[in-house]
Amino acid sequence: MPKILIVGGGYAGFYTARKLEKWLRRGEAEVTMVDPRPYMTYQPFLPEVAAGSIEPRHAVVAHRRHLKRTRVITASVTGINHAEKKATVSPEGAEPYELDYDIIIVTAGSVSRTFPIPGVADEAIGMKNIEEAIAVRDRLITNFDRAANLPPGPERDRLLTFVVVGGGFAGIETFGELRSLASYLIRHYPNLSFEDTHFHLIEAMGRIMPEVSLETSHWVLKNLAQRGAQVHLDTQLVSAVDGRIELSTGESFESDTIVWTAGVMANPVLRNTDLPLEERGRLRVQADLKVINDNGVVPDAWGAGDVSAVPDLTGGGVGGFCVPNAQHAVRQGKRLARNVVAELRGDAPVDYFHKNQGAVAGIGLYEGVFQSGRLAVKGLPAWVMHRGYHGLAIPMWERKVRVFGNWIVNFLFRRDVVSLEDRITPRAAFEEFASRPKA
Repeated sequence: MPKILIVGGGYAGFYTARKLEKWLRRGEAEVTMVDPRPYMTYQPFLPEVAAGSIEPRHAVVAHRRHLKRTRVITASVTGINHAEKKATVSPEGAEPYELDYDIIIVTAGSVSRTFPIPGVADEAIGMKNIEEAIAVRDRLITNFDRAANLPPGPERDRLLTFVVVGGGFAGIETFGELRSLASYLIRHYPNLSFEDTHFHLIEAMGRIMPEVSLETSHWVLKNLAQRGAQVHLDTQLVSAVDGRIELSTGESFESDTIVWTAGVMANPVLRNTDLPLEERGRLRVQADLKVINDNGVVPDAWGAGDVSAVPDLTGGGVGGFCVPNAQHAVRQGKRLARNVVAELRGDAPVDYFHKNQGAVAGIGLYEGVFQSGRLAVKGLPAWVMHRGYHGLAIPMWERKVRVFGNWIVNFLFRRDVVSLEDRITPRAAFEEFASRPKA
């Protein structure tokens, strides 16, 4: 049987594997998927995980539970030699080894794109995976616990100052959800007031959320301002050394929580491959998702998702390519699976074509925006649309039920406000009191 290797188990990889299981006949091909995490993360839910609206485990989909006929390897692919059709697989805590394949599908996704700003690598945290969202939530709640024991002053201000860098969808949703959580927490801390909390969003461009109209983005800015959040437009982060925020406008303040959402870049695994890349480091593919180089199609190589430069045939993409979002990655994964099966059976693959259906975002409890063409919906109706769309979009019905169950429980009993930050050092309490042999 032909051996199909899928590199990456995110949106595109998971849906490719799932649809290959559906459309391949028994014995037609052997499918292996390699990813360093044993689950697919539904990233649109990360802001709500950070805000305590969704249980973290419900925002991920287990590979092994839902991919019954795919060989799942929890490890990293650290190199691809397509000329010899070998991939280097590096499991954590074990020796790397080479894995042979006949067809490779690269869906390794993206990672946070950062710039060499002093302090960012040491102080900031991203919002790309579930662990980061959990950490942000625990940090915010723990900071409230610590600040409640301090008198007014610089140290308390630092604990209650929260910074988000990046004004795209991910940044605005994260910013709005954290502001919503902080506003709710205030009622549980009698010695803290709303005015004690400070939220800053830093955006280098002159506007936020380029996916929506300028009028809608202005409504979001007004909504955030009314909720006590400050947005710095046309402003760059100059330094974050030791949590001291310095802006290009000359303003400075201290913060204990810095969340970085200023863009993504293709997974660096592509640097260790002989597959062709474009100037931004993404895999070069044509509209049917086959990998191409200057001489034409590279046989037996496919790509999709954030890691690939997929042409946008609708003409609505950036620079002629599909933007890196879940809407495209999911549909590209499905199309890629169909095309691989078609080629195995001697049929012609079909070009990927998907016109953007609109953009929807939640910016805090009962607040949202939706934009499709000139149609804009704001406030509570858009928030309901956001939850309805994403609640149904997360794969697998058992996940959908868990997510909707979360929302119902939170509506009835309010969101949970417990921090589990001590999970980072789970043995600390045991070690402190554990009996040891006498010298």
